[in-house]
Amino acid sequence: MTAIKHALQRDIFTPNDERLLSIVNVCKAGKKKRNCFLCATVTTERPVQVNVVKVKKSDKGDFYKRQTAWALRDLAVVDAKDAVKESPEFDLHFDKVYKWVASSTVEKNTFISCIWKLNQRYLRKKIDFINVSSQLLEESVPSGENQSVAGGDEEAVDEYQELNAREEQDIEIMMEGCEYAISNAEAFAERLSRELQVLDGANIQSIMASEKQVNILMKLLDEALKEVDQIELKLSSYEEMLQSVKEQMDQISESNHLIHLSNTNNVKLLSEIEFLVNHMDLAKGHIKALQEGDLTSSRGIEACTNAADALLQCMNVALRPGHDMLQAVKQQQQRFSDLREQFARRLASHLNSVFVQQGHDQSSTLVQHSVELTLPNHHPFHRDLLRYAKLMEWLKNTDYAKYEGLTKNYMDYLSRLYEREIKDFFEVAKIKMTGTTREGKKFATLPRKESAVKQETESLHGSSGKLTGSTSSLNKLSVQSSGNRRSQSSSLLDMGNMSASDLDVADRTKFDKIFEQVLSELEPLCLAEQDFISKFFKLQQHQSTSSTATGEAEDTDGGTSSRSHTPGVPQPISSEKDMIRQMMTRIFRCIEPELNNLIALGDKIDSFNSLYMLVKMSHHVWTAQNVDPASFLSTTLGNVLVTVKRNFDKCISNQMKQMDEVKISKKSKVGILPFVAEFEEFAALAESIFRSAERRGDLDKAYIKLIRAVFVSVEKVANESQKTPRDVVMMENFHHIFATLSRLKISCLEAEKKEAKQKYTDHLQSYVIYSLGQPLEKLNHFFEGVEARVAQGVREEEVSYQLAFNKQELRKVIKEYPGKEVKKGLDNLYKKVDKHLCEEENLLQVVWHSMQDEFIRQYKHFEGLIARCYPGSGITMEFTIQDILDYCSSIAQSH
Repeated sequence: MTAIKHALQRDIFTPNDERLLSIVNVCKAGKKKRNCFLCATVTTERPVQVNVVKVKKSDKGDFYKRQTAWALRDLAVVDAKDAVKESPEFDLHFDKVYKWVASSTVEKNTFISCIWKLNQRYLRKKIDFINVSSQLLEESVPSGENQSVAGGDEEAVDEYQELNAREEQDIEIMMEGCEYAISNAEAFAERLSRELQVLDGANIQSIMASEKQVNILMKLLDEALKEVDQIELKLSSYEEMLQSVKEQMDQISESNHLIHLSNTNNVKLLSEIEFLVNHMDLAKGHIKALQEGDLTSSRGIEACTNAADALLQCMNVALRPGHDMLQAVKQQQQRFSDLREQFARRLASHLNSVFVQQGHDQSSTLVQHSVELTLPNHHPFHRDLLRYAKLMEWLKNTDYAKYEGLTKNYMDYLSRLYEREIKDFFEVAKIKMTGTTREGKKFATLPRKESAVKQETESLHGSSGKLTGSTSSLNKLSVQSSGNRRSQSSSLLDMGNMSASDLDVADRTKFDKIFEQVLSELEPLCLAEQDFISKFFKLQQHQSTSSTATGEAEDTDGGTSSRSHTPGVPQPISSEKDMIRQMMTRIFRCIEPELNNLIALGDKIDSFNSLYMLVKMSHHVWTAQNVDPASFLSTTLGNVLVTVKRNFDKCISNQMKQMDEVKISKKSKVGILPFVAEFEEFAALAESIFRSAERRGDLDKAYIKLIRAVFVSVEKVANESQKTPRDVVMMENFHHIFATLSRLKISCLEAEKKEAKQKYTDHLQSYVIYSLGQPLEKLNHFFEGVEARVAQGVREEEVSYQLAFNKQELRKVIKEYPGKEVKKGLDNLYKKVDKHLCEEENLLQVVWHSMQDEFIRQYKHFEGLIARCYPGSGITMEFTIQDILDYCSSIAQSH
């Protein structure tokens, strides 16, 4: 171990200016036995640093390398595992716990003892030693018998001290001066001893020679001490003199401090007084304006507004700490509160009078609008009231209770005024829709009691979902007013026996213009009122990005919301937006029911009006939502649009139901079915109405539902038809549907158009084959036998040798079909087809031409069989293809 220690000192620690004090051979606990050395070292330079170094032997050679080093100050705990029983295991707690197993307990104890000594000397006992034998630590404690101050460290250090480079150089020079320095070491040592004695003697003589100089130096020091004593006496006298001066200066400084403090207090007091005077003093002119100002003239309103703003500034001034305890401040604040209360009461009373007066003045203008389909203009009223907008904002910030009361009064007065105007406006619209007959006027002037309105609503929107004219007096009036030109059915397509000739396009155009004018009058009225409410009552309507739906759930007849408000505290933007919606709902609560009644009337007058209303209402809803999706106008029109769509869907459903229940006459031919013709009329009108519509999704859905119902109903009628063949019913009606869809070019019905064409083609071919039958019946039976023999394996050229199918039999059959008989059969067939087909669709020539082609195809088939089975016989039909063409042409021309 000593050799290893010297090798480590030489190779590893000497180049780093370190001294190796202790070493222990260890391996990690619980792992493969790979030995290494833990070394305790100190640096040779100051300040001394103590380290624990892990040294490992290299795998590639017989040398050692430094692997890990820890500073001893980072060592927290040394755990020897067992203080009683000897064990080679121990733990060192640095940044983590390192578990070691020593090669022997002696090396372990020696290493731990060295660590304990270094801890005592350099770290002042910072390391905790646990499970370490007390005897091991006592051996290292310094005592009188053992004079090692820090344990055996210094002895361990003195055991070996390596020479530095300078010392080695001096020794080499000295040895070079002596020839026997190496050969005779004892003689060299004696020589060095003699030279050392000579040097010691010279040092002693030098010290003795300097004694005289030392005595002179001591004398000079004594004289200097005397001079110092004299200087100290002078300084003491000076200090006593300065002490009196210091006392006088302290008195002067204290006096100056008091004077400065008094001036500072005066300046601060003046600043506080100026602050209170400047911020809490209201001009006499403002006080007079608040108490007696004229609220009717523009100049008086402006003066009152300025005075109210000045009062609000005085009341909202941020007082400094302690101001509120001053009696003058309390009195001034009370005076401001009285002025605020007095002016708020006077302002609220005046505005209430303005609201009432405006209601009376506006009522006088209703007469001139009673015959015109226009709504009165409220712009002058709004312009006059907007002069008080700043005062309303002041009232909102200072006395919210009075502000809320004014809001409620405004809604009460204006709701009654608008209700009269809007009801009269809708009465005029209804008169114009139903005409000016006595019945129409009687309907337009019906009393508006709640029971009557309820009864009318129930009659228009009955639970049965059918608006039938036979049970509605309203429909009777509409029928009489239009000259009995319409029936009482609300079906959108079948129209309850309403034919296309009875529909008056002018009346529909008139209704469309009236409905558009109604919406065009209502829209600016609502927008103007909403804009005025926002400006006059200082409510934000375009700054909130979050839309809320609480406005629709408020009770429109119960006044404003019951939520509590703190006076002088502005409401959040979202609640202000809700308040605008609530006010608009309260003021215009009659718009939605009146629009629903008007829509029901239009639907009863003419079910086609549903299309006009759907387009117009969708356009206005789309426009309103682009401006503000959460506004009252957008919400109301959206609700009404739902009603329009519901009526539209109900009509479609009723029509589909009526198609299922359709019955046809058993005595007459079917022709073009009524609902097929009416679908054409409906589609043509719908396309003209929806040509410029932004959205046509509802119409496309209705198209698909109706066309599918038409297809099903056509097949149903064709199956039930007794007078007209099924193929004729299918062919004619699907040809009509295909022609209609091709002409109108409805994109959503492209698939149905192709289907209709296919059905028309298939049933045309089926009818031709069925009607044409077998005009050469015996000849056909003959050749069927021929084909049967060929199918059995008989060669075609050998068929003529069969007894039943020889040439004589063939000639006999052909003679039975001369040209005269063929022409007669074709003429009877033409008459039969003419009876089956209707004149409206004009398909007779198309069918006749198809029959001609089919007859020619059969003729060519027979000729081909004769040529193949009876070659060289010279047998031919008694008529030619040209004869067939001539027969068909002459028959068609003769009829």
